[in-house]
Amino acid sequence: MNLGNDKALWLLFIIPAVLVPVYTWCFWKKATALKVLASVEMLKQINITVSLKRQIIKAVLLICAFATIVIAITEPRWNPKPLQIKSQGRDVVILLDTSRSMLAEDIKPSRLERAKIAIGDLLDKLGGDRIAIVTFAGNSAVKCPLTQDYAFVRMALADISTESNSRGGTDIGDAIRKVTEEVFDKQSREYKDLILITDGEDHDSFPVEAAQKAAAQGIRIIAIGLGNENEGSRIPVTGPDGRTTFLKYKGQEVWSKLDTDTLRKVAAATSGGRYIGVEPGTTLDLGEIYQELVASAQKRQLETTTMITYDERFQIFLVAGILLLVCEVLISERKKI
Repeated sequence: MNLGNDKALWLLFIIPAVLVPVYTWCFWKKATALKVLASVEMLKQINITVSLKRQIIKAVLLICAFATIVIAITEPRWNPKPLQIKSQGRDVVILLDTSRSMLAEDIKPSRLERAKIAIGDLLDKLGGDRIAIVTFAGNSAVKCPLTQDYAFVRMALADISTESNSRGGTDIGDAIRKVTEEVFDKQSREYKDLILITDGEDHDSFPVEAAQKAAAQGIRIIAIGLGNENEGSRIPVTGPDGRTTFLKYKGQEVWSKLDTDTLRKVAAATSGGRYIGVEPGTTLDLGEIYQELVASAQKRQLETTTMITYDERFQIFLVAGILLLVCEVLISERKKI
């Protein structure tokens, strides 16, 4: 027999620790009170109609009912049977820009935070696909390998910031190459999606050539550009004194603009690739993008998981407990004279 909730067994300690002492005390207290309130002759008349044996039986029935109901709460089950679960899905890698330009607030609360919120929403829509998260700035880092453990992905996502990568800059090409070589499964040339989220300001890392190499491995790139390509936005920074200023380079404030041309070329370099621009005032809905482009695409069979199933039998003990309670109610403490 297997128990689905074995922690409930601790409730059985209530029987020797509480119920038995309470009933014992009640019987003793009742007998003591009767001796004080009634004479010996009157007690003999009372005891003619009251059965101590029946009182004890009723107490035992209540204790047994409590025990069987506790056993029902432990969810007893038996007859284990292996059940193989086959899952289908695609491999999806989120390639997230964590450079300082992603702190720009033209998309509220910031480009980076908006992207993280959208990724969290995406996790609610995944239908069995494996997902990974890779961050990049001047270098790249795998924060979460391909997995179906979405709770672990959320933990990795929560820790992502502009400090996630040790070197500044925005090297999109190197990041795509890292995903192609180290994250995706090389055994299959299909069912692979790379969702690139960035403002597109690349620092000569040849992202289009990297995308072409990814396409040769069967990877499709969905490029999502955050920001304004015309006006751009300043990058807020917080100083040691807690004051917020804006990032400067050679005495001039840096304005981060969305590079749509590069991102369009990166997406177009892969079969079925798409570019999606998210400008200030618009919403980044990765869940909708996933449903439109990923969930509807062909899927491959992922690993088969074997689970052990049981026949639930808590009903037997629950019914037994109820019957014991009914019997206790039907039994009278008084004798039939």
